[in-house]
Amino acid sequence: MGELPKRIVTGVALVALAVAALWFGGMAFAALAAVAVLLLWVEWSNMHRLPLPVRRIGLAMLALTLWITAVLQNPNEGLMLLGGAAGILMILAGKLARGAGRPAAIGLLYCGLPGIALVWLRGQGWGLYATLLLMLVVWGADIAAYFTGRALGGPKLAPAISPNKTWSGAMGGLVGALAAALLLMLWWPGYANTAGALRLALLALPLAVVSILGDLYESWLKRRCGVKDSGTILPGHGGVMDRLDGLVPVAVAGAGIFAATGWAG
Repeated sequence: MGELPKRIVTGVALVALAVAALWFGGMAFAALAAVAVLLLWVEWSNMHRLPLPVRRIGLAMLALTLWITAVLQNPNEGLMLLGGAAGILMILAGKLARGAGRPAAIGLLYCGLPGIALVWLRGQGWGLYATLLLMLVVWGADIAAYFTGRALGGPKLAPAISPNKTWSGAMGGLVGALAAALLLMLWWPGYANTAGALRLALLALPLAVVSILGDLYESWLKRRCGVKDSGTILPGHGGVMDRLDGLVPVAVAGAGIFAATGWAG
């Protein structure tokens, strides 16, 4: 099977799994989020060659943080634990391996914050639709950017970081994210009107930009660490981080927006 067919098959399977877990919500969604978070940490740890004790403590802290958020329904305590654990890991990693402190702390936040954000958001009154919106924005931006960039080419977006990404792909990604978000008008009660469309557009476009920036950050990170992919677990995509690079910052930003506006119920 060629690279593109493998990418499509894997992508469809991941989307189906994510939508199914999102639909059931509760522990099903929390379990999927936890698996994703822990795999992200494993890949981050491998990329940065973190000491084994730091890796194990990080896994334990992330698992505990997600448990507190999902089971005890207390994301604030989860955030406090994650922040404290990041500080402890920075000190511990710095003592075990020179230069490992900062990557350990940043990695714990990078992997843990989106998990807390998504589990919290799914638990809100309109959490099913709000969380689906974040996923649709990322998927729409990613798919449209990939095919638009390949079809149109043109000036590079950030050649020093990711030579394959183009401005045409980025613009296509914005359009794709907007189109995907507007699909929610068909299902989200109260959004099948002009005001609903405007609200979805106001949410989708900045989040699409955040998704693109997340993709670029991960590309920069891989170059800095000297690796082509974050892992090999996903055929056609590389690692979990390669697949979730846009969702990581969008989950945090989106949950913050919904918390501030109350639009998730």
